[in-house]
Amino acid sequence: MKKIKLALLRETKEPPERRVAFTPEQCATLVDSGLYEVAVQSDPHRCFPDDEYKARGIPVVDRVEDYDYLFGIKEVKPHAVIPGKHYFIFSHTIKKQPHNRLMLQTMIQNGCTLTDYECLRDISGQRILGFGFHAGLVGAYNGIRAYGLRYGLFDLKPAYQCADYNEIKQHLTRVKLPPVKIILTGDGRVAHGAVELLEELNIKKVGEAAFLTREFFEPVFCKINYDTYYLHRGGRAFDKNHFRSHPEEYASDFMRFARVSDILITGHYWDDRSPVLLTREEMQDPGFKIKVIADITCDIRGSLPSTIRASTIEDPFYGYNPFTDSETEPFHELSITVMAVDNLASELPRDASQYFGNELSVKVLPLLLGEDPFHVLEKATIVRNGVLNPLYAYLADYAAQKTT
Repeated sequence: MKKIKLALLRETKEPPERRVAFTPEQCATLVDSGLYEVAVQSDPHRCFPDDEYKARGIPVVDRVEDYDYLFGIKEVKPHAVIPGKHYFIFSHTIKKQPHNRLMLQTMIQNGCTLTDYECLRDISGQRILGFGFHAGLVGAYNGIRAYGLRYGLFDLKPAYQCADYNEIKQHLTRVKLPPVKIILTGDGRVAHGAVELLEELNIKKVGEAAFLTREFFEPVFCKINYDTYYLHRGGRAFDKNHFRSHPEEYASDFMRFARVSDILITGHYWDDRSPVLLTREEMQDPGFKIKVIADITCDIRGSLPSTIRASTIEDPFYGYNPFTDSETEPFHELSITVMAVDNLASELPRDASQYFGNELSVKVLPLLLGEDPFHVLEKATIVRNGVLNPLYAYLADYAAQKTT
């Protein structure tokens, strides 16, 4: 059987992406399987330096034209597109993002094939790959860090300055929280990562009824999903499939949680057809209690009016004044402290890469060997040999537009 030739791409997006699709150890495992020939394009910014790949016997090269499948993380700069190659990346094109139109056009013009990690889904429609778990973990950490800074309780080391999650856990031993109430939304990878962090802090998980009605003498958290905080406007019983098809028929009932919570951590997926989680008027209500929002979902002016922009890894916090609808200093007494970093998993690149590479190796690479009865790979392939997949025909006008 002919070996599959795959290579790790040098990331070209700015600021530099440090995460990788496969770690040195994972590359060595692929080679040892006898099914793959693997090389790594030299990159000075990776969280795993070139020398770590070399130490595992993986060739580090400058050019990857001889390899059939090219695995990266972020979108590729148009000038770096290699004709005729099959790319696996997060392309950020399926929502017709203007800043990536030229890349898609270039891949089409050069006869490339583009498979988007975001579109890889199992038979039930669930995403196969993502960095959500580590985004949730770091987002929750940043939320706790923000609370400590706001009230002068503790000053945690930023996650991006930590070597890995083990170091983060060491810093968490210094945290002593008062009896705060933390509300966490969502039920996917992001929410599970946040739960991992909160449980590492030994914060007690409580149910919805207790969270809403009881006072506690220790910090607690409650995890809720959209069937808890969205109600049908006509009184219909909540139905997940109906909600997904007709989210405009629902209204948010989240304010009852906002009246009793100190910290909000968002791990839910938000569709712009859905009701917002909170309105600006609700945030102005005297009963609104939340003082720190770790908005991991980071939908700008989306489900939360307080997310007026994305923040950065180096400068993660800003303040939001709901009465003036404006940004303030991060810990201003009359404002809400907001954390809205949109690339949180990049703060723990080695841990996140390890997790992602394992999933990629187990759930995606076998598809290249022909083990794809449900056409998972084809459904995630936006362009094949320079032609739009019929599933993505809606991108034709986007791909045809002149890029200025």
